[in-house]
Amino acid sequence: MIVAERKPLAEILKMLRDSRKILVLACKGCVTVCSAGGEREAEILASLVRLGLRKEGREAEVATASLVRQCDKEYIDGLDQYAGQYDAILSTACGVGVNFIANLRPAEHVYPALNTTFFGGSAEQGVWKEMCAGCGHCVLHFTGGLCPVARCAKSLMNGPCGGSANGRCEINTETDCVWQMIYDRMGRLERQQELTAAAPVRDWSTAGHGGPRKRVREDLTV
Repeated sequence: MIVAERKPLAEILKMLRDSRKILVLACKGCVTVCSAGGEREAEILASLVRLGLRKEGREAEVATASLVRQCDKEYIDGLDQYAGQYDAILSTACGVGVNFIANLRPAEHVYPALNTTFFGGSAEQGVWKEMCAGCGHCVLHFTGGLCPVARCAKSLMNGPCGGSANGRCEINTETDCVWQMIYDRMGRLERQQELTAAAPVRDWSTAGHGGPRKRVREDLTV
């Protein structure tokens, strides 16, 4: 899932300095799972915005609403019922949701309440870890299902760097060296011999360096 965290309140209040009617828009997708932008978080943020503006001597009408997803046109259409009622939409979705609404509602002021951080999974209650970089060229079949692009601090493709020690990363000793993890896992799977093959020079063109990426499924288009 996409993992995000709320921006500092001071930054949010600065975005809304010219707004008098604000809709805090929650998303029931990824940001609900990581407890950053669901309905509960939107309600809390709305209260903080009201108090923060009042403290600055500004009054504003702050309401909340939610969409099933903010990255899907059929759900964005649910905003039609609020047309003309608010001069700012404060989205608690990831950056994709903010972009999507801004594209479909060109006359609306849309602001991000969150910082989008990474693609991750829930390691334990209240802890999320990055697992995927969305590079567009998955190599997990070579590495036992563990991603060196996202989980190696240097995105190395041919084994650990010289700084790895005792199974830990030199950049952060609290982080496991993913190449040590790959080596150990491939051993358990009796596939370590596959790691002796040198990985080719990586083509990063699929990772978004050539501009925004797009995927089209002709069989699904109307």
